[in-house]
Amino acid sequence: EKPHGVVLVTGPTGSGKTTTLYTTLRHLAAPEVNVCTVEDPIEMIIPELNQMQVQSGIDLNFAQGVRTLLRQDPDIIMVGEIRDLETGQMAVQAALTGHRVLSTLHTNDAVSAITRLLDLGIPPYLIQNVLIGVMAQRLARTLCPHCKESDQIDDALWEALVHPLPLPKPETINKPHGCLECRNTGYLGRVGLYELLKVTPELRRLFQIGVDEEVLRRVAFEHGMRPLRVSAALQIAAGLTTFEEVAQILPPLEYH
Repeated sequence: EKPHGVVLVTGPTGSGKTTTLYTTLRHLAAPEVNVCTVEDPIEMIIPELNQMQVQSGIDLNFAQGVRTLLRQDPDIIMVGEIRDLETGQMAVQAALTGHRVLSTLHTNDAVSAITRLLDLGIPPYLIQNVLIGVMAQRLARTLCPHCKESDQIDDALWEALVHPLPLPKPETINKPHGCLECRNTGYLGRVGLYELLKVTPELRRLFQIGVDEEVLRRVAFEHGMRPLRVSAALQIAAGLTTFEEVAQILPPLEYH
């Protein structure tokens, strides 16, 4: 709800980042709010938004698109992806001049998005001033409700997933079986797994002094960030997905 700053959604290709951004923009859109996007490509036409597509043939890239949008008195700008320093600088500049900016990055988790911005060459003091939050996400296949079966939980797998957090272990979980409804895959539909990093004053201080990623991650957890694997564990406990499924999409455990 902050009036200006940068919010990032991060994850691999196919993790639902664009859908999350579109849903957020629809929530924020109102007749008196000018919501503008620059995308490559435009994946969904939304009447409430002023959408622009990157055109490499006329040198209209993300950075140039943001420059153009800033002349249209936008309230909210969505940049499809921050791929390079120039785009990152324009996103930061837009936030510094009083705009709310939403964009995506390809990183393993929320904290590594900060490292990516630094690696692109954006100065720590600018990240400190404009970054509001980062959400990492994944999409996990959900078990078919028509044929899923009850299963005993593997204590070692549960402990490995949630350690060192004291998450209560469910008595039973579910496993796939396969039927006509799910084409014998055992899975039907998908569910989101989320990790939300809110940039607190303590984290802003750490950006400035240049601590490493692992320290940032530890402090973020201490300040209430719930890691992706906890989100995954909750969905397993609810009987919606499996250890095997989340193991394929979660970042390596050394990230946590």
